[in-house]
Amino acid sequence: MEIVAEFSPGKVHDVVVRPLAKYLDERGWLAELYRCDELAAETMPVMAYISMTQPGVARGPHEHREQTDYFCFIGPANFKVYLWDTRRDSPSFGVRQTIFAGVDQPLALIVPPGVIHAYRNVGRENGIVFNGPNRLYAGEGKSSPVDEIRHEEVEGSPFRLD
Repeated sequence: MEIVAEFSPGKVHDVVVRPLAKYLDERGWLAELYRCDELAAETMPVMAYISMTQPGVARGPHEHREQTDYFCFIGPANFKVYLWDTRRDSPSFGVRQTIFAGVDQPLALIVPPGVIHAYRNVGRENGIVFNGPNRLYAGEGKSSPVDEIRHEEVEGSPFRLD
């Protein structure tokens, strides 16, 4: 795969950014992460997991060949999300997009296959991220190769986090 040496800022085609509404009452708050009547069938999660990321720590950059990720950034920290479009057939090929999400701006973020992505906890406390991918990790019974191409340790990679 030929890698783009420089990316221009902009919006990555097919990435969906959706605000997550918090419904507050005297007990606290509630947020709907996803509903089957609001998602396309091809992005519907088939599993879910949450991760905790410590302040200053990044996850990624990596990409998937077939998997769509459905991230929800809800806090208690804030994250800087990085997206790079390396899909040759995309109208936003060569675009880099950054998004801030988390406690100050709760967001759902749908990242399609082929979009390289990463996020860094830019807050001062541990942050929680939900992901509902549309593919099972390592397939049925965890018996298939993992659909992930990692770019974290590639020397000279154009996928840099600031």
